[in-house]
Amino acid sequence: MSLATYLTSLEQAAEAAAAAEHAFKVEAEARGRSLAAARAEAFRRMNFLKGLAQSLDGVEDLEAAAASAQAYLRNRLGWEELTPARQDVMDQFAGVGRAVGAALAEQSEAATGEAPAEPAAAMAAFEAWYSATRETSFWYLFEHYIPETPLVDF
Repeated sequence: MSLATYLTSLEQAAEAAAAAEHAFKVEAEARGRSLAAARAEAFRRMNFLKGLAQSLDGVEDLEAAAASAQAYLRNRLGWEELTPARQDVMDQFAGVGRAVGAALAEQSEAATGEAPAEPAAAMAAFEAWYSATRETSFWYLFEHYIPETPLVDF
């Protein structure tokens, strides 16, 4: 093998190593962003549901739990006005409130005539509904602050 051929092969090996390193860094960065997003969503879910459970502690019945859960959600999102789209979210979220309320009250099948929904299943169903109807994660609502728009009279 000539020296020119050998130097060309070394140059190609160095370029291949640089390309492999670059590809790895791009993949690692994407994986890091994915893991950070998963972590943020997990902590949002945990903190949100801990707060929800605290707000429902001592609620007497499932409909009161649903209403309290809806109030908690409105407060957390800063929804002063309910548009039809927001009302749809509130209506769907009521099931999560009932499930958390039932779990807190430890209601039995005998007391209600039916098994209470598990909070994890109710939250998963709500998140799946939200994702399917809004084409984004429910937790995305907590990432963006939307300032009040001042009303202007002309």
